[in-house]
Amino acid sequence: MEKYDVIALGEILIDMAPGEVSPQGNDTFEACPGGAPCNVLSLLAKAGHKTAFIGKVGDDMFGHLLCNTIEKIGIDTAGVVLDKDVRTTLAFVKKLPDGNRDFSFYRNPGADMMLRSSEVKYDMIKEARIFHFGTLSMTSECAKEATQKAVLFAKENGVLVSFDPNLREPLWEDPKDAKEAIRWGMEQCDILKISDNEVEFMTGVSDMEAGYRMIREMTSAKQVFVTLGPDGSLGSADGEIIRVSGVKMESVVDSTGAGDTFMGYALHYILKHGLDLGRLDITELLTGANATAAKITQVKGALKVMPVVAH
Repeated sequence: MEKYDVIALGEILIDMAPGEVSPQGNDTFEACPGGAPCNVLSLLAKAGHKTAFIGKVGDDMFGHLLCNTIEKIGIDTAGVVLDKDVRTTLAFVKKLPDGNRDFSFYRNPGADMMLRSSEVKYDMIKEARIFHFGTLSMTSECAKEATQKAVLFAKENGVLVSFDPNLREPLWEDPKDAKEAIRWGMEQCDILKISDNEVEFMTGVSDMEAGYRMIREMTSAKQVFVTLGPDGSLGSADGEIIRVSGVKMESVVDSTGAGDTFMGYALHYILKHGLDLGRLDITELLTGANATAAKITQVKGALKVMPVVAH
């Protein structure tokens, strides 16, 4: 029997979320633990699943904060490397008037970029039902090699592979490299969650149903989900695209982690019901994932405040 339900590899960092203006008139920021793969694991751990994380943080105050935080949530940190030579990555977040976010990364390099393939605990991957990853761990040659070797090891050992591109264009020197990394991930995975802007980035089309069909042609994934922000999400069953509307919220406090929440719920559902899902199953999955993702937009941060879903 597998030791872990889901193990993830990638970035763990501090999201510096905007706070109130200080009495002196200065901007303030709140240090919120984050990083897409760990946000996904947090929701899963709170839902009762056994989870573990593989990645690197600096041997500094923020690195120790992150390790302590995910340990308290119940995420196994045996695969986390502390590095004295590089600092933990920081991502300063600015909320835009339309509710979207702009990121400024302090990451040149950040610890998450410096994970080496020799530091990956492959024995942990072998003991998981699902291996989850994204593309931020492929923005440096060092971590790219570690990520790709881990993915291929998972596949060789019969572990399901889950992929969320989590595109952050400013972190790529050349958009072509980002497209290549996303395409590689799509060709390896069994489960794909991709956002509307990433569909347009990969296909050049803004019609999401047309884009969905094009993405399906590019990926090996059996289950493909496209998130549409507040407009809901897409999935498919028996060759038919299924669209479920989003949950409308009166206001958005912070949309950080909404896609990760959707991804976590989708993996939670698949762990319970398997990959072979019919129309009613997909509709139920999308409905639950949309509602859960809407909840996270009502609080600041993501990793520590992931919603609790039914076991």
